[in-house]
Amino acid sequence: MSVASPPISATRRPLITLDTDHKRIIWLLRTLGPTPRITIAQQLGMHNGALTRLTRELLMLDVVEERGQVLAGQRGRPSVPLALSGKAGYAAGATVHPGWLEIALVDFAGHIVTRDVMAFDSPDPNDFVHAVDQRLRVLATQSGLMRSRFLGLGVAVPGPAVQTGPSRRHTVDWLHGWREIDNDHFYEDYFGFPVWVENDATLAALAEYYDSGLIGECASALLLYLGHGVGGGVIHRRDVMRGEFGNAGDIGRLFRMAAPRPSGIDLLATLREAGADIHSLFDLEHHLDRHAEVVQAWAARAGEQLGFAANTGVAWLDPGAVILSGSLPRPVLEAVGQHLQPARWSSALDILRHPVVHVSRLGGSAVAVGAALLPIHQLGADGIG
Repeated sequence: MSVASPPISATRRPLITLDTDHKRIIWLLRTLGPTPRITIAQQLGMHNGALTRLTRELLMLDVVEERGQVLAGQRGRPSVPLALSGKAGYAAGATVHPGWLEIALVDFAGHIVTRDVMAFDSPDPNDFVHAVDQRLRVLATQSGLMRSRFLGLGVAVPGPAVQTGPSRRHTVDWLHGWREIDNDHFYEDYFGFPVWVENDATLAALAEYYDSGLIGECASALLLYLGHGVGGGVIHRRDVMRGEFGNAGDIGRLFRMAAPRPSGIDLLATLREAGADIHSLFDLEHHLDRHAEVVQAWAARAGEQLGFAANTGVAWLDPGAVILSGSLPRPVLEAVGQHLQPARWSSALDILRHPVVHVSRLGGSAVAVGAALLPIHQLGADGIG
C-alpha cells in the first residue's frame, strides 16, 4: 500500500456559482452551438433585459464568449452569436484498464484538452488515487491549466452498485481491492475537491452523447459497450439515467458468464480456439486480417445478441439513438454495428420510426472522457430543459 501524498488541492473550493437561468442558457448553447442572443431569448422565453444581464454575468465568468461579427446591415449586439467557452474551467476523468491507467482532461466547452495513459496494475485503490494525483499535477502543468480553474474529478469504476454497504460497487475481479470502498467519501477525503464516481459504461454513454453531436439531435440514447466485458448506459432527457439502484443499462446480466457472450474476453477465447496466439485485447488488431473469417463470424453472433438487448431497450424507452462503443478495434465495432441496424429489429408496425445507430469514434477512451465530462455536466444538469 502506498503512503498517501498531499492532494492536488488541500482545501475544498466551491464550483462556479450559477443560478437556474444561467444553466438554461448553458444547456441551450450545449445543444445548439453558437447562437445569437435573440434566438436564445426566443427559445427560453426571456426578456431582452434579463438576457442581457445574464449573458453579461456569464461573459465575466468566462463561461460564454462571443463568436464572429455583427452581420452586415444589423445594428447593436443581438446578432453576435454566443458560445460556451473552455476558459471557464476544466475537469479530469480517470479510469483503470487491465495493465494501465487512463486520464482525460476536458474543458468547460466539452473539448478534450489531453488524454494520458501510464502503466498501472495494482488492485489497491490507495495506489490508484496516488497515481492519479501525481499525473494530474503533471498534466495540468503541461497543458498550461490553472489549478484555480479545476472543476472536479470523475472516476469510472467497472462494476455495478451493490447493497453490501454504503456506496459500494462490485468491481471486476482484478480490482477486488476496490469492493470495500465507500465511493461517496474515499476519493474526496483523499483529494479534497469534488469527485463524482460512476459506472464505466454509463460514463462512456455520456462521452459518446457529447462527442457524436447527438446532444443536439436527440434527447435520449442507449449505449452498448464492448470492453473486456459487456455493459451499457442510458441517456434520458439529455441526462444520465442511473436507475432506482444505480444500475440502469447493466445489460451484462442478460448474458450468462458460462455461455458465449458479446464481450472482449469472449472474442479472445474464440480466437484462441481457432489457433490464434493472442494474450490480450492489446494484440487484437494484429490478428484481424489473419483471422478475418473468425472475427466476422464472432461479430455477426455478437451483433445478434446485442440486437436483442437493443431491441428490448428501444421498445421500453424509445430512444433517439443507439450507440455502439468499447475498447475493441473500430473495424470490429463496425462489423458488430452492421447487425444492429434498425432493419434487423422486429416490429409489428413497419411505419414506426427507428433510432439512428452510431458507432463510436472515441473507442476505449470514451470512459475516461466521460468521467472528465461528468463534473462539467453535473454543474449545469438541473438547467436541462
